[in-house]
Amino acid sequence: MGKATLVIMAAGIGSRFGGGIKQLEAVGPNGEIIMDYSIYDALEAGFDKVVFVIRRDLEEDFKRVIGQRIEKVAEVEYAYQELTDIPERFLSKTEGRKKPWGTGQAILCCKNVVHEPFLVINADDYYGKEAYREAYEYLTGRKSDDGYSACMIGFVLKNTLSDNGGVTRGVCKVDENRMLADIVETRNIVKTANGAVVQTEEGITPIDVESEVSMNMWGLSPAFMDVLESGFEAFLEELDPENLKGEYLLPTIIGGLLKEGKMKVEVLQSHDKWFGVTYREDKKDVVSEIQKLIADGVYAEKLFQ
Repeated sequence: MGKATLVIMAAGIGSRFGGGIKQLEAVGPNGEIIMDYSIYDALEAGFDKVVFVIRRDLEEDFKRVIGQRIEKVAEVEYAYQELTDIPERFLSKTEGRKKPWGTGQAILCCKNVVHEPFLVINADDYYGKEAYREAYEYLTGRKSDDGYSACMIGFVLKNTLSDNGGVTRGVCKVDENRMLADIVETRNIVKTANGAVVQTEEGITPIDVESEVSMNMWGLSPAFMDVLESGFEAFLEELDPENLKGEYLLPTIIGGLLKEGKMKVEVLQSHDKWFGVTYREDKKDVVSEIQKLIADGVYAEKLFQ
């Protein structure tokens, strides 16, 4: 089969709960973290290389907690996402910005280490096996290396909600040919006894729990790096120096290209349950979900035997 790379966006770990790499806490019986299960599922599906996008200041901790272990089972590369990793002419304009520029920049940082079709995932999200199988088949069966052709794995909204608070999801419109027509970033989706609602200051609106949503799992071509590069320069050009909060985000970038009619995104389906650590309280739920999967024989007690 063809070659395909798994790109794990891990530069944001540590920032959500403050401090070090708290999202890298063990959730499996032998100290496994969520990323172990993601990598295991990807390798089983056929992916043969893993690229970690991290911050340089977390490098030592990161390699100790997971990197060195994965180097024994797969080819591993690192890409470093830094705030100042932007064209020099924008450095003075962006002084005062505190954190890197979002998921679009995270992928762009991989330009020199990713030369194959690749799948992007978040470091602290569990996606399930079906997603990796579908993505691998799409990426290795591509007919062209067009940077404007991509796939997205769609999840069913009800399989992605948290018991501990509201979540943000990219709610997708998918046409009859399974192509992505639109993606709407929807904040504060709250699970209820009989479904889910979107909670805003104006009140609550029911939302269909069977809706397809994006969980930031994209299958892309290496040629997409050039699309990202020119887009990033345009993003920095337009940035208001008085308001440096803007982020260069993958769903926004792809959504914009869709609206312009430039991008074609095939939506693949996963019916697996997604889970992740959005809230501190989610960790115990993740541990019990992993225990269930082990009890059902989906994973061995000890991964990578």
